[in-house]
Amino acid sequence: MGKVHGLNTEGLWNGSRHTLQYKIIGNGLMGKNCNIKGRQRVLISGGAGFIGSHLCDRLLTDGKEAICVDNFYTGNKENIIHLMDNPYFEIIRHDITFPLYVEVDQIYNLACPASPVHYQYDPVQTTKTSVHGAINMLGLAKRLRIKIFQASTSEVYGDPEVHPQPESYWGNVNPIGKRSCYDEGKRCAETLFFDYHRQHGLKIKVARIFNTYGPRMHPNDGRVVSNFIVQALLNRPITIYGDGSQTRSFCYIDDLVDLMVRFMDSDDSFPGPLNAGNPAEFTILELAEMVLELTGSRSEIIFKPLPSDDPRRRKPDITLAKDHLGWEPVTPLEDGLRKTIDYFDDYLRQ
Repeated sequence: MGKVHGLNTEGLWNGSRHTLQYKIIGNGLMGKNCNIKGRQRVLISGGAGFIGSHLCDRLLTDGKEAICVDNFYTGNKENIIHLMDNPYFEIIRHDITFPLYVEVDQIYNLACPASPVHYQYDPVQTTKTSVHGAINMLGLAKRLRIKIFQASTSEVYGDPEVHPQPESYWGNVNPIGKRSCYDEGKRCAETLFFDYHRQHGLKIKVARIFNTYGPRMHPNDGRVVSNFIVQALLNRPITIYGDGSQTRSFCYIDDLVDLMVRFMDSDDSFPGPLNAGNPAEFTILELAEMVLELTGSRSEIIFKPLPSDDPRRRKPDITLAKDHLGWEPVTPLEDGLRKTIDYFDDYLRQ
């Protein structure tokens, strides 16, 4: 028996050395048949990550119970510490490359390092997380007969030859490059999801997430938005790889989470895949100049060689999201960057 931020808790090894589960005693109850008030219990793998933690916030706000599953390889406890006193929030420390046995009503599978710095550090484990992790989460959903959401990625399109990218585009991916552990791992996960859907009648939702930014991004994950903001706030040179003419589309985190929840709650006859992103397209140089202006930084811009297999253009076609869900992003890039800059400013001061 112990305490997690004032709550009586009990640490349980859940049948495996790979899982430590904290059970909330008194205010919180474990087990589907203990769900007295009828709150929907939602499992979020990767729930302590950037996107996952914001999804936990939203689900709790919507009156659901959030069960955060994370091995904290890239997830951060600081992202969820504000939720620890909520009796409808639980944490399970677990690596989803190993099976997990819990009773829940929905699953969001977000677990996987998503930035090149992190997923290239241990590429074999990255592929295992995408593939074995998908198999284990799908197996859990199949056993419980529940709906499961897969956080796929725009990286399944590789360096696209079609612009903007519709969901019908099969992509242009290098299967043996340094990025392939992530790109092909996610492509394989999509295959598994649709095979479980066809073979077992499993209810699935597959979303291809494009560049997303906002508070709680990891400051050292190598992504362009966090890189530029941290460099600008520290008055260090802003590093652009290539000549800055390559483009990206940036979706603010609140807009993305809104789409994820709408998609999950939509009719089961529409499993996806669904592009999830903001179609407003900016060059990397334009982004750097905007960050400099908003931060008032004295940083200079420097240019370095472009990494291998780095996409030249990236922009989602969100026609399906508009038609099926009535969704489109509402946060302009400048507004989202201001909020993200404020977050990193506070983070760096600490």
